[in-house]
Amino acid sequence: MRPLKKSIYILLGILFLAQVAKGQEELTLSSALELALENNYGLIISRADLQVAEINNNWGTAGRYPTIGFDASDNNNYELNSSTYTNRLSAGIGLNWLLFDGFRVKFTKSRLENMEELTSGQLAVQVETTIEEIILVYYSVLLQKEQLKVLETVMKLSDDRYQYELKKQSLGGSVTYNVLQAKNVYLTDKANFMNQEMLVRNTTRNLNYMMGVEPSQAWEFTESFEPDTSDFILADLLSKMKADNQRLKNQYTGLLLRENETSLQRSAYSPSVSLGAGMDYGHTWAYTGGSQSFNNESITPYGNVRLSFDIYSAGVRKRGVEIARINEEVAKVEIDQMEHALTNELFNLFDYHTVRLELLNVANENLEAAELNMSISEDKYRSGVINSFNYRDIQLIFLSASYQRLNAVYNLISSKTGLTRITGGFLGYAAP
Repeated sequence: MRPLKKSIYILLGILFLAQVAKGQEELTLSSALELALENNYGLIISRADLQVAEINNNWGTAGRYPTIGFDASDNNNYELNSSTYTNRLSAGIGLNWLLFDGFRVKFTKSRLENMEELTSGQLAVQVETTIEEIILVYYSVLLQKEQLKVLETVMKLSDDRYQYELKKQSLGGSVTYNVLQAKNVYLTDKANFMNQEMLVRNTTRNLNYMMGVEPSQAWEFTESFEPDTSDFILADLLSKMKADNQRLKNQYTGLLLRENETSLQRSAYSPSVSLGAGMDYGHTWAYTGGSQSFNNESITPYGNVRLSFDIYSAGVRKRGVEIARINEEVAKVEIDQMEHALTNELFNLFDYHTVRLELLNVANENLEAAELNMSISEDKYRSGVINSFNYRDIQLIFLSASYQRLNAVYNLISSKTGLTRITGGFLGYAAP
């Protein structure tokens, strides 16, 4: 390729990359959370469920208010024997009002309030889960990008080695075997680098899906891939979990629903009193032989009070109350189970976090040693003190140490995120 033509291609490539970089938007972790809280499909559905619960939480739904209805009809018939045609027009408006039903209306309204509170709590759990997933996937993208940088470093070292062997061969200082070996190593590292590029794109697309944006959207990630190394106190975490964990709060709301169901079943033992009032209108015409033979019009207002009481129901009410009481006891056991399970999870997360802090320190020291070893080995390789196999082994040690350090950072971020979620630390994020 001619120098001028090669320069043109390089210039066009630089301009293309500049346009791509210009088209990328910056994405902080806070921005990612805002997008997810606004566009995440699961949150949209959960908000719709909460809207339904809010609409249902109404005294009208519970049955406190009367119902008013209107009906009208026009009936026509013809008697063949007497040749009589009859037309009956009727209309009526009526009010029905359940005045007392063993406080069932009150218990129903309380149940609707608890249902709204439970649905709101379920939305809060969905928000917490979404926030945790976004944090982990966001830092997973950063992890993949950091691993890509490590692979790029190793690939460049392999390329330098390959070019070095080619140059030595041209000067008669290297054999074809060494050149082919260096080439194979370089191509292997290049393939690993290309696969890692694909992983970065795939992880970014997963993040875009969770945020509800287009898969092709590219981002410039601005957060640094560094963990928070602050310590936690187990007693404080346990206290926060019992006070603020949303799943545990939902279990308590579920217990209120079970208690409310028991009250509803007991209300079936009470009598009911209802009021009915309204007005009926009727008009009847009859024609015999073509002439009117009957004409009657009536307007009838009415007002009725009805008392009803179910004296015997074959034990249905008794069984309903017993089942409701059993469900109450089950709900209490479920709370104990949930609290025990969350305590176990908290202890595990705390242990993970404590160990991962130490593992990060170990990984940092290991990486420092590997970097120094690789720097020294490069000079030794070029001076012939070590062979290509030894040099490759040292490169792989550096690669492994770099990966261990990056995974240690991500694992520490993951355990901190889990501790924050289980202690209700994400509840400060309000869904848009």
